[in-house]
Amino acid sequence: MVQEDWTDQEEQGRVLQKPLLSFQVITDTHIRADASHVYNLNLVRALEDIAANGRGSAGIMHIGDITDHGLPEEYSEWKRIWNSASGTLPPLYLTMGNHDVGFGEWEANLGRYFEETGTASTYHDHWIDGYHFIFMGTEEGMEIFCSLSDEQLNWLDVKLGEDASPDRPVFLFLHQPLKDTVAGSLEEQRWYGVVQDTELKAILARHPQAVLFTGHTHWEMEAPRNYFDGEKRLPAMFNAASIAYLWTDEDEAKAGSQGYYVEVYPDYVQVRGRDFTSGKWIDAARYKVSYSKESQV
Repeated sequence: MVQEDWTDQEEQGRVLQKPLLSFQVITDTHIRADASHVYNLNLVRALEDIAANGRGSAGIMHIGDITDHGLPEEYSEWKRIWNSASGTLPPLYLTMGNHDVGFGEWEANLGRYFEETGTASTYHDHWIDGYHFIFMGTEEGMEIFCSLSDEQLNWLDVKLGEDASPDRPVFLFLHQPLKDTVAGSLEEQRWYGVVQDTELKAILARHPQAVLFTGHTHWEMEAPRNYFDGEKRLPAMFNAASIAYLWTDEDEAKAGSQGYYVEVYPDYVQVRGRDFTSGKWIDAARYKVSYSKESQV
């Protein structure tokens, strides 16, 4: 797996080549009960953008913090927004975030999350058009971090190897990033968040064809470490920013709403950052992750 820079010629050729698969990645919507709240309006705008520009998409992958507090009235507002546009949108796949279940009584919050979202488990996987999509989630009610059981980690190792090929990517989604990987996860930035960080990295190191998308940090896609290339020891990892609001390397909040459009081609994956506020592509967040037997670490 290697990440390469785009050339103008490649970009022109990409336009003429139809992807094998396309999907979108969003995270940290933090929906509030107030329909006029800026977070809610940002989600409406993002879904409108995907409806207009994501034709043929296999799905929207949401990496957690669907609501701000996991309250029934927030889920009602989430469903209102989604249902108002659902006729024009691809299927939705959900990951659980700390704001969904980490405040108050864990079991009640988890049960509400399952009931309100229709998700059956904290971790699950799906084969979509021949590609494997794997979703992970905490098994403890923690305010910021996530905790993954041995059972879930063993399940992940098996799933990553299921019908695997070094030149076919597997897409993995987890709300919290691993320490010292993507933007916001550096030790001094404090927004890494997997209790079993060492164990999960050891598993991922055995599966270099994986592509991990995480949320949680809200770091803007213009940040230098928005993309982590694996440093020849881990798979590719991407920070998916946030729909609700952004954060900067200056450790300050910033108004904005960002997410990814992802396209899969025979020998590479293109990941493009989208600014949903302006309706424009983010030049600093355009990546090409190539896959071939020669490029595997």
